[in-house]
Amino acid sequence: MKQQNTLTKLKNFAGNLKQNLFVLYLSYKDDRVPWYAKVFAICVVAYAFSPIDLIPDFIPVLGYLDDLIIVPIGIFLALKLIPPHVIEEYRFRAEEIKKNGKPKNWYVGILFILIWAAFIIWIGNIIINLFQQP
Repeated sequence: MKQQNTLTKLKNFAGNLKQNLFVLYLSYKDDRVPWYAKVFAICVVAYAFSPIDLIPDFIPVLGYLDDLIIVPIGIFLALKLIPPHVIEEYRFRAEEIKKNGKPKNWYVGILFILIWAAFIIWIGNIIINLFQQP
């Protein structure tokens, strides 16, 4: 019984994280949100949905710590930067989105792929230049 209760709590926690990510995603487009909150919110959303982590998941234990610690802390801080009335408005919309199924935004997905590709090319150039120096 205790194990089932813990599992239910974890599922609820994960569901709240997911909904808060949708709230952040919707909020970053709002003109009532300060620019620094928008930047932080989109960085948190991008990191949460990105397949590339700060610590790769294949590293035992540590690989999942960034997902379990960094993402929730980032969500918490981003929500603190956004005005409460904006959060409440988008919390309702996020719940509607959740009921109707996941949104599919291919433009944002393509943008993130292009950003990561540019980052990899940039790092690759740095590494190549390091090895080419006399």
